[in-house]
Amino acid sequence: MGFLAVIAAGVAAFVWGAIWYTVMAKPWMAVSGVEVDETGQPANRTNPVPYITSIIASFLVAGMMRHVFVLSGVDTVGEGLVSGLGIGLFMSVPWLATNYGFAGRPFRLTLIDGAYAAIGSAVIGTVLTLF
Repeated sequence: MGFLAVIAAGVAAFVWGAIWYTVMAKPWMAVSGVEVDETGQPANRTNPVPYITSIIASFLVAGMMRHVFVLSGVDTVGEGLVSGLGIGLFMSVPWLATNYGFAGRPFRLTLIDGAYAAIGSAVIGTVLTLF
């Protein structure tokens, strides 16, 4: 697992996010309160900042997961998948739930964004162990 694995895993997570939020666009926009334009699309969809932030975040998560995997001896695809899913479910989702709970956000938003984080972490873990 090296630099190339981190890049590949980050890109895979970014692609996963694009797929997830394409499929979940309407429910996510409804519960998140994102402003939509007259076509029903997010009003800020042409703003590159969220996309740039997302790909950088994907690389950062992949880089840290690689570090943890190397220290923990996670080196098979099965271990990467399970470890990544565990990181997502038991580290990322609880933080989201806490933040959304205090912000008074709908629980459905926690489910949508939490599934993205959990499965995205599983994608990263799987890709990291392919290299």
